[in-house]
Parts: sequence; structure tokens; C-alpha cells
Amino acid sequence: MATDKRERQRANRALKQEQEEKSDKKEQVRQRGFTIALAVIGVAAVLGLLWFATRGDDSSTDTADADADASTTSTTAFEAAVVVPAPGGTIEGTTECPAADGSSERITQFAEAPPMCIDASKSYTALMSTNMGDITIELDAVKAPNTVNNFVTLARYHYYDGTPFHRIVSDFVIQGGDAVGPRLGVGNPGYLIDEEAPEEGEYEIGSLAMAKGQGDTSTGSQFFIITGENGASLPAQYSLFGKVSEGLDVVEAIEAIPTIVAPGSNEPSFPTEEIYVESVTITES
Repeated sequence: MATDKRERQRANRALKQEQEEKSDKKEQVRQRGFTIALAVIGVAAVLGLLWFATRGDDSSTDTADADADASTTSTTAFEAAVVVPAPGGTIEGTTECPAADGSSERITQFAEAPPMCIDASKSYTALMSTNMGDITIELDAVKAPNTVNNFVTLARYHYYDGTPFHRIVSDFVIQGGDAVGPRLGVGNPGYLIDEEAPEEGEYEIGSLAMAKGQGDTSTGSQFFIITGENGASLPAQYSLFGKVSEGLDVVEAIEAIPTIVAPGSNEPSFPTEEIYVESVTITES
């Protein structure tokens, strides 16, 4: 009996010790979990503070993110569509008349405006070859001799070769003629000439005129072709020097190209496809 009693007491002590050890282990696990939880909360709090410190106001940041995405998309499309013409040579002194047969080297920078290189008593036709087709333009050297002379001279110096149509506005105009930049739409050949404004009501669909800066009374190399009534109703402030005689369907095809807002602009007029002048060939008769 005594032996059985001692065995029971020994078994009870062992069971109690085992229960205490289990309890201790549970407490240790609980403490470790609590410590880890505090650590996680602490890290989260720090990250939260950093997030708020860098994020700022909800609305402004969300807007900035949206603008950044839109800007990236726009810039990507813009860069994909940009045609950068190869740089030409420079005439640093007096500009001489180019060869009438088109054999002169390409020049894109001039120190001075050209002299009178055309015969105003003759007729001049420009064949503007683009990567979408040919456009034939009858130039009017009687009404705008200086403007026609400027355009013919630049064409014979191959100034327009490879230049993009950088502005397309439906029912208004397609515009090109910038060979130098520094940003498409603001370049000129290094000089300006006085405009030869037409009479009111002379603009028509297919008319070729010279572009200019707002408020300017002079032009350089950029031209536009009127494609719709909005263009035809322009005030008589732009040198009118020709009209499309063939290839108006090509003009319309160019006008139909989708456009985007280019970086630095607020007008959705930059084409999403490459469209450029391959060459301008002048015929004199």
C-alpha cells in the first residue's frame, strides 16, 4: 500500500510539473506574439508617417499621378510621331539664288533673306511630295511675288525636304515647313520677310498661305493649306500665295489623321502618325 501511495504521489508531481511546463511555454509564445505584434505595429506606424509626409493632400497627389500617366502616354505618342528632319547646311553671308534645276545642296539656316530669284512674269508650280501622296500647288507670283520667291528659294535649297506637318486642325488647316525648331512650330530659316496680305474673302479651301507668330507682320518658312470653312474665314492677315490644283484628296487624308496634345501645347493638333514632306519640286514656265 505504501509503495502504491508513493507511486501515485510521484505520478501526480510529474503531471503537475508537466502542466506547469506547458503553461510556461504558452506564456512564452504569447509574449513573443505580443512582441512581434508591437514590432509590426511600430513599423507600420513609421511607414505610415513616412507615407503621409511624402504624399501630402489626397486630391493633389491623385491628380498628379493621373496627370503623370496622361503625360507619359501623350509624350510617348508624341515621340513616336515626331519626324526630325536631317540638318542641312548654313549660308553665313549673303544668300545667293539656288540652282533652278534643284542641284543645290540642302540649306536650312540663312543669315539673310534671299534676293529676288524668280521672274514674276512667269508661272511657278510646286509639286509637294509627301509620304501620303503628291500635292500640286499653283503659286501666285503676281499677287505675292516676295512670298513666292521665298518659298521657291527655300524649296530649291531643299529646305522643306523631310519636314513634318506638325499641326493638323480639322476643318481649318494643315501646317508644316519648320526644318529647324528648336521646338516644332516655332522655327524659321534665320530670317523673316514682310507679309503680303490678301484682300478679305480671298481664302478658299486649298489655299496656300504663310504662317506667322501671333501679332507678327512677317513670315519665315512655315506654311499652311486651308482645309475647311474655318480656315477660309480667317482674317486677311496671312500671305496668300498659291492654291492646290491637284491632290486635294491627299490634303484631306492628312487632315483626317488623329491628333494629340503635344507637350508644351494646349491644342490637340499634333498628328499621331508620321506625316512629312519628302520634297518640293518647282516648275517654271
